Amino acid sequence: MTMALTEEHRDLCDSVRGFAARHITPAVVRAAVDADSERLPPFWTALADQGLFGLHLPDDVGAGYGMPELAVVTEELGRHLTPGPFLSTVLTSAILDRAGHRTHLPRLADGSAVGATVLSPGTLRATRDPAGTLSVTGTSAPVLGGGLADVFVLPVESGGQTLWAAVSRTEAEVTPIDGHDPTRRLARVTVERLPLDADRLLDAIDPRLPLDLAATLFAAEASGLADRATTTAADYAKVREQFGRPIGQFQGVKHRCARMAARAEQARACAWDAARAQEPGAVTTAEEAALAAAVAGATSVEAAFTTAKDCVQTLGGIGFTWEHDAGLGLRRAQTLRILLGPTTGWQRRVAELTRGGTRRRLSVDLPPEAETVRAGIREELRPATALDGAERTTYLADHGYTAPHLPAPWGKGADAVAQLVIADELSAAGLEPADMIIGGWVVPTLIQHGSKEQQARFLPPTLRGDLVWCQLFSEPGAGSDLAGLSTRAEKTEGGWKLTGQKVWTSMARQADWGICLARTDPDAPRHKGISYFLLDMSSPGIGIRPLRELTGEALFNEVFLDEVFVPDEMLVAGEGDGWKLARTTLANERVSLSNDSSLGSGGETLLALVQDASGQEPGEQRLSTLGQILCDAQSTGLLALRQTLRSLAGGQPGPESSVAKLLGVEHIQQVWETAMDWQGSDALTVTPAPESGPEDGPQSLRTSAPRTATWMFLNTRSLSIAGGTTDVQLNIIGERLLGLSRDPAPPART
Repeated sequence: MTMALTEEHRDLCDSVRGFAARHITPAVVRAAVDADSERLPPFWTALADQGLFGLHLPDDVGAGYGMPELAVVTEELGRHLTPGPFLSTVLTSAILDRAGHRTHLPRLADGSAVGATVLSPGTLRATRDPAGTLSVTGTSAPVLGGGLADVFVLPVESGGQTLWAAVSRTEAEVTPIDGHDPTRRLARVTVERLPLDADRLLDAIDPRLPLDLAATLFAAEASGLADRATTTAADYAKVREQFGRPIGQFQGVKHRCARMAARAEQARACAWDAARAQEPGAVTTAEEAALAAAVAGATSVEAAFTTAKDCVQTLGGIGFTWEHDAGLGLRRAQTLRILLGPTTGWQRRVAELTRGGTRRRLSVDLPPEAETVRAGIREELRPATALDGAERTTYLADHGYTAPHLPAPWGKGADAVAQLVIADELSAAGLEPADMIIGGWVVPTLIQHGSKEQQARFLPPTLRGDLVWCQLFSEPGAGSDLAGLSTRAEKTEGGWKLTGQKVWTSMARQADWGICLARTDPDAPRHKGISYFLLDMSSPGIGIRPLRELTGEALFNEVFLDEVFVPDEMLVAGEGDGWKLARTTLANERVSLSNDSSLGSGGETLLALVQDASGQEPGEQRLSTLGQILCDAQSTGLLALRQTLRSLAGGQPGPESSVAKLLGVEHIQQVWETAMDWQGSDALTVTPAPESGPEDGPQSLRTSAPRTATWMFLNTRSLSIAGGTTDVQLNIIGERLLGLSRDPAPPART
């Protein structure tokens, strides 16, 4: 996996990966570990010849690209545990470039000089002598790459503020340190009454910018480290056998690896966004770039550390040996994390920036041809603005706007670009097509597998919103294990008789029709004897019993089928095709971007709750919690954005959708649990529901309860169950994304 999405970035990634395979071998890494003192690695000159040190610098000294390209390179070098001061050098040159300090840039860009940036001042203090000259004295905190550096960027405390200065090695005393990460050593820098004149002082930059650039590049390397740890663990879990089977088949190991993959993908998305936010002109405010960097600093670096620990755990005893490189990955990830500063500090910065009104805009730049599409769409939508109610939704449906990604005549056959343009124009015109709800799953299946008669009868009214559907799949003994369903369909003259029980059926009482899976061949293998029926919900023999949920409402239902007759023409496709139909997905899937805040409605609600609570400023712990939740909110949006960009580029679906479902569900559950915690005992006070609820049960359990934080906490517990439980989702990530063994087949029935 890589953060590269465009063809140019993928080519760059492939080039660096090929270079690393040739030059940054395990033997080279181990030579750096075993060396008595740090020295430039043997590939340093070859790396410079690739132009990678100046990739992000202006073309008068470098290659004229930017931070996104540098991040792609840094991620790939991180994946290979590249020894040497590459990271410290490019960070230093990036800071000097932004500060307009060009003295050292040519040598940093061609690799003839090494740079190092100190991120914590230690005892470096600025004072003024009687003549008014400002100078610095003291010793820095440990600095990465400092033992080899020719130029340093130093933070200096001055009257409660931080100044930044560029200092040559000849002006300082450098003391190498035996550091935690033996592949890249540390050093301390000491200066004595060094004047901070105009040639040294970097006063053209915001004091936070060097830290934000560090967070961006540290996050990029952390993304490579997290991916390395995940791949190492998964590859080992595929081949290491215990108790007669691969350990990756054990759910505990499989789920750990799946969590690692999710964290690695989250790290990648946040690092990618931080890099593109640092591009001139990419954002309108420095605060937005700072927010992206803070999210990366709080998320990506921590993810590398967590996955490195999990890698050692998955490897077991071999992971605890000095000979295995898993320990080197752990040391490097922890070094990045500690040098950058506490994760809680970056989380609080995220909270502070968002409380101040900063939001990251998650948008895409559409290609020029989008405007040609836009003109035609706008003209076609104009008549709909003069219509109301059913006439409007009918117009939109008949012109393909209910589901524009579907093929004509039911949709518009819209590609990814056209789908985004249509969404923009519908929103701008204040037009909302019918919400098909369950019908959104029925329509693609009938388009792909239904007969012409079924399509003509059901598709137009469904697209117009005139037909309401329910889904009759789950059963008491067949939830996530859908192939275990036992509802049977027995052939009879002119059709089938369905008998069985379905459960967790939303909208069963309101639905006109249902899609129902039933077993037509009890002797066939579990996945092969199932058929797919269209069921008239007014048919004799159907009994519906509401199921009251945690919230007290009754949106779910049990549905009892007692020899319900279904005509032959309501069988979709052929007998036994039900499993295939249930898994139907179209190649041209819907592409969309949320118009909501990048923090999501839950994040915005939690943010408001912090601001409104008792009028007092929240403490550090609450701000850290808020920041962590907001990081998860933004990273989920970034995963969706990356998936959209893949589609726009004509690429195949990536891992983002599976990871986004997993992280998104857990995020929204945490939002409302935290909201209840912050409300305290007030959250335990139940507001009476409207009088429109059913007469049975206490007021607090009537339907249509207010959507309070308490209600949302209870309601969102369903999100990790419905549509495939979190445990099943982890299995999917482990098996389909990482290639781990499927769970063993159940014993044959006797």
